[in-house]
Formats: sequence, C-alpha cells, structure tokens
Amino acid sequence: MVLKFLIFLATIHGLFTSFTEAVRFDLESGSTKCISEDIKSNSMTVGNYRIVNPNEPHHFHPSSAEQTHQPLPESHKLTVRVTATSGNSYHYADHVQNGQFSFQAVEAGDYMTCFWAVDQTPPATLTIDFDWKSGVATKDWSNVAKKGSIDAMEIEVKKLYETVTSIHEEMFYLREREEEMQELNKATNSKMGWLSLLSLMICLSVSGMQLWHLKSFFEKKKLI
Repeated sequence: MVLKFLIFLATIHGLFTSFTEAVRFDLESGSTKCISEDIKSNSMTVGNYRIVNPNEPHHFHPSSAEQTHQPLPESHKLTVRVTATSGNSYHYADHVQNGQFSFQAVEAGDYMTCFWAVDQTPPATLTIDFDWKSGVATKDWSNVAKKGSIDAMEIEVKKLYETVTSIHEEMFYLREREEEMQELNKATNSKMGWLSLLSLMICLSVSGMQLWHLKSFFEKKKLI
C-alpha cells in the first residue's frame, strides 16, 4: 500500500515538475514576445534566460548560462521586463544577452515576462532559452540534504510531500479564481441585460418620435 502511494506521489510529482522545464523560442529582431504565468501571492519565482549561441550544443543549463563556446555578436541583445497584472515591475534588464530574476510574488495573478529583440540591419533571428519556476520547484533540495544530513529516501518523501501540498494549495487557489470569474461573468451578464433593455427602450423611443414627426408632417401637408 505504501509503495502504491509513493508511486502515485511520484506520478503527481512528475506531472507537476514538467511545467517547470525550460522553453526555447525564436524571436525576430525588432519584435516582442511575452510569456505569462499565473502565480499565487507569497510564492517564490525564479527565472533564467539567455540568447542561445548557434555554435554550442542544443541544450540549456541555467547554471552555465554565461558559458558559451564563442562570444555572441554585440548586436544580439535583449530587453527583458517582468510585470504583474497591476502594472508593477519586478525585473528589468536592457540590452543584455542573458540574465536572471527572482522575487516573492506580493500579489496573486498573471505575471508576464516580455522579451524585446534589438532592431538591427540585416534582420536576425535570436533563439532564446527561458526557464521559469514557481513555488516548490524553486527550492534547492541539494542544500536541504546537506544541511539536514537526510538520506535519499527521506529527501524524496519530503519533495513529494511539499509537491502534494503545493498542488493542494493550487487547487484551492484555482477554485477561488473560478469563483471570481463566475462572479465577474454574472455581473457582466447583468450589466449587458440592462444595457440591452436600455438600448431597446431608446430604439422604441426614437421610432415613436419618428412616427410622430412623420404624422405631423403629413398632417401639415394635408396628405392625411
């Protein structure tokens, strides 16, 4: 029974951590691309980004983001900004080839990371690696193991426990967001109903005024 439970937790852990893998995308010079992430309040979030050197192997290690086989051209630069839905800025870097950010989310909601490639002639396509982790995925378990002198099995159990706890909290958070969206939909539908009724009344009033005006016009001309 315990083995089945651990397998179940491991499956959940695999599904959960799969959302924290690095992404790679292309960005044309002079254009912008934004990536959003829904983050709970008081959650820790960490991001690493860099322009991929075409002369290096096609894999991404955030810890070695600055180590490339050959230097990138000076024209290969990025401007990066991380903002919350409220508009508050949490990170800004101008004309960089790589960088990282980390902060604790003060407000819950969508956080957006936007990359802008410097315009250049002739145009170029930049390949960017971006690794963005939030919540339990940001925890350094190697340091936990060293500080606590905990064996491998205990570390895995602690990781699974914190992952399940995080998923449980995420479910409640998503439920709260769903309730907020339902309330917003109800309020929007109510406002649209009143607006439709008001529009109908205005149309009927205008039609009545037009009929009255035509009737008066025809009476003056003695056509009726």
